[in-house]
Amino acid sequence: MDRPAWLRAPNPRVLDGSLLVGVGFVLATGVVSLFSGRPSRAWVFLTHGVGGLVLAGLVGLKLRRVRHRVGGARHSAVIALSVLLAVVTVGAIGSGVAWVFGASLDLGPWGLLNLHVGLGLAVGGLLAAHLVYRFRLPGRSDIEGRRTALRYTAAVLVGAAAYRLQASVNDAAETAGADRRFTGSREDGSDDGNAFPVTSWMADDPDPVDAASWSLTVDGAVAEPTELEYPELVDDDERRALLDCTSGWYSEHDWTGVSVASLLDAVDPDDDAAWVQFRSVTGYRWSLPIEEARGALLATAVDGEGLDHGHGFPLRLVAPGRRGFQWVKWVEAVRVTRRRDHTERLAIFVSGFG
Repeated sequence: MDRPAWLRAPNPRVLDGSLLVGVGFVLATGVVSLFSGRPSRAWVFLTHGVGGLVLAGLVGLKLRRVRHRVGGARHSAVIALSVLLAVVTVGAIGSGVAWVFGASLDLGPWGLLNLHVGLGLAVGGLLAAHLVYRFRLPGRSDIEGRRTALRYTAAVLVGAAAYRLQASVNDAAETAGADRRFTGSREDGSDDGNAFPVTSWMADDPDPVDAASWSLTVDGAVAEPTELEYPELVDDDERRALLDCTSGWYSEHDWTGVSVASLLDAVDPDDDAAWVQFRSVTGYRWSLPIEEARGALLATAVDGEGLDHGHGFPLRLVAPGRRGFQWVKWVEAVRVTRRRDHTERLAIFVSGFG
C-alpha cells in the first residue's frame, strides 16, 4: 500500500536545502554549546541533540537517493568529494551517538567528544566545497506547502522522541552515558585534589613556572596598578565550583585562592571600566564582564592541595558557570579594560605555538 503523500521523501532540491539548513543549525548550536556552562543554557544542548537526530534521518534519505550514482558513475573529483562528505557526516553523527551511550576513545590528548567536534567542523568545510558543484536552491514549485510542513513537523517530533528515549535506555542499561551533565560531560576526579584530568586548549603547554621569578600584574583602567610576587598572594577566599571541560568531563572541587574582587578593590577600577582580562604566560587570555569577574577566584590550591603545573600553578582562574577553556591557567596578568579585547578569540587558537 502506498504511503500517504506527506510521508514520502521530499523532492531532491528540498532535501538538499533541508540538509544545508540542518547542518548549519547543528554546527551553530554545537559552537554555541562550547560557551554554555550554566543550566539556563541547557536548551542549546537539547536542540543540538534533536537537530543531530533529524539530520541523521535526512542524511539517510540522501544516501538512499544517490547510492546508485556512486556505484555506476565514473569516479571524479565531485563524486569523491560527495563520498567523503557522506563518510565524514556519518562519522560526526555516529561519534555523537556513541558518546551519548557511554562510549570512549583514547586519541592521545583527545577523546571521542573531541573527534565528534572535529568531524562536525570538517562537515561544514566539505559541505561548502560540495555546494559549489551540486547545490541549487529549491523553487516555489518544489515546496509542497502543507505536506512539507507535515513532513518536517513529524521529523522534529520523531527526533525529540528518540532523544528522550536514549535517556531512558541509558538509565535502564546503566551505561556511562547515564550520568552525563546537561552539557554531555561525565564526572571525573571530583574532590580528589590535583587528580582530575589535565587538558589544555590547543597548543598551550608551557614549561613549569618558577614562582621565584614569577609575578602577577594588575593594571589597565585603574587608579592604582600593582604587581605582586608569589609570597605576597593572600589566600583570602574559598569556594566550591564545577569545572566543565569541552573535552567531555566535569569535576567539582573546593578551590582556595585570591578573590578577584579584592584585587579590583585594591587597584580601584575607573568608573567606566567594563571588562577584566586574565592573561596566561603563554599569551592565552580571556575576559569576563567586571561584575562577573568580581565573583571569580584566582586559585592557588584545590581541595587543600597546592595547584600542580598541569592545573595552572601558580594561579588559575576559577570562573563558575564558564566552560573549562575559559578558566585561564598560569595567569600572570589581570588587566581592567573599558572595551573587550576581541583578539583574545584568536589568541586561544594560536597561543602556545612556537
